[in-house]
Amino acid sequence: MATIDLIVLGILKKESLSAYDIQKLVEYRNISKWVKISTPSIYKKVIQLEEKGCIKGQSIKEGKMPEKVVYSLTDTGEKVFESLMYEIASQPIHLFLDFNAVIVNLSSLSPEGQKACLTYIEDNVKTLKAYLEDNIREKEHASDIPETGMAVLKQQYVLVQTIESWIAPLKEKALFLD
Repeated sequence: MATIDLIVLGILKKESLSAYDIQKLVEYRNISKWVKISTPSIYKKVIQLEEKGCIKGQSIKEGKMPEKVVYSLTDTGEKVFESLMYEIASQPIHLFLDFNAVIVNLSSLSPEGQKACLTYIEDNVKTLKAYLEDNIREKEHASDIPETGMAVLKQQYVLVQTIESWIAPLKEKALFLD
C-alpha cells in the first residue's frame, strides 16, 4: 500500500486537511482512475499514518459545523514521504490492465464470445477516452490543476489511444475465426 501512503502524504505535504477533504481531493483529481485507491482505504490510511507518527491530527470546530480532525505532516512523515518517492520511482514499472485476463483467455470462447468480449473492452476504451478528453479540456486552463496532474491525464490519454489502436487488429482477427 505504499502508493496510497505516498498519495496521502503528498496531499498533506501541500496543506493540512481532514480525511474527508483528502478523499474529496482524490475524487476531484480523479486519482482513483490511475492509482488503485478507494474512499475506505483513504480513511484507513489516515489512521495508520497517524499511528505511525507520519501525520498528526488536530480537532477543530468552525462555527456551527461539527468538530473535525485536520491532519498535517510531521517530520517523520516528511522523511517517509521522501523515502517513498525515491523507493517507488526506482522500482520497475508494471502496467496492470484488468482486461488482460480476458485477452489471455479469449481462445477459450466461441468466435461470437470473443467478438462480444472485445467489443465490451473496445466500448469501455472509447468511454474512457471520451472521459479523458473532457477532463483534459476542462482542466487544461484551470489554474488550480498542477502541471504534473495534467501530465498524468495526458499520459492516460496516450495509453488509451494506444490500447484503442492495439485492439482494432485483435478484434479483426477474432472476426476471421468464424
